Amino acid sequence: MDVQDVDFEELYRGDTPMGRKMPWDLGAPQPAVVALADADAFTGAVLDIGCGLGDNSAFLASRGLQVTGLDGAPSAVEQARARAAEKGLDIEFAVADATKLEGCEGRFDTVLDSALYHCLSEDQRREYLAALTRATRPGARLHLFAFSPQVPDGFPAPYLISEADLRETVGRDWTIEKLEPTLYTTSMTPEELRQSLRAVLGEESAELAGLATDTDGRVLVPVWYLTAVRR
Repeated sequence: MDVQDVDFEELYRGDTPMGRKMPWDLGAPQPAVVALADADAFTGAVLDIGCGLGDNSAFLASRGLQVTGLDGAPSAVEQARARAAEKGLDIEFAVADATKLEGCEGRFDTVLDSALYHCLSEDQRREYLAALTRATRPGARLHLFAFSPQVPDGFPAPYLISEADLRETVGRDWTIEKLEPTLYTTSMTPEELRQSLRAVLGEESAELAGLATDTDGRVLVPVWYLTAVRR
């Protein structure tokens, strides 16, 4: 199985050997996103692109922000709506193609990309940034997390993103203010990750043993954090 060919709709339906527990489904907001919110990094109309099950969207909405969550997988959007409804939150969720974002022209002031960028091919990444430029207002801010080349072999990463890729693709229409390595929290302990890899890929990598964990024992993965302003 090639992780670059993963069908995310099947994943969100639980129709793969991974079952319903996915590495990015914390059942809570990503800690790195919480830290950004604590620093008042989100303003105006917020787009959570590749929102998945909507936990980051729900967290930002709970802070009083106007949030729209978009994802390409209908099952993810359906579950995100249900989770938000359970919390009594008013969030617009919809199915959308991130490389087009039709009907969103000039709409958003802040964009959160919490691990979507590295799921796209090189051509798709260029189309995606062009779509984000159309969907945002001048001066809008982008916060992006993407797997870096420091991710070890054997971790199920669709693409590992170089610094040069981000600077060229994002830098075309956006002024990059910060691009630095950081860590991204997964939902899995090292043993759960090994079991998941055995189920999905039929193998595991000894290099995964070098990944750090947080205080709850969850695996931390090396990513880039980028923030940029739309010119």
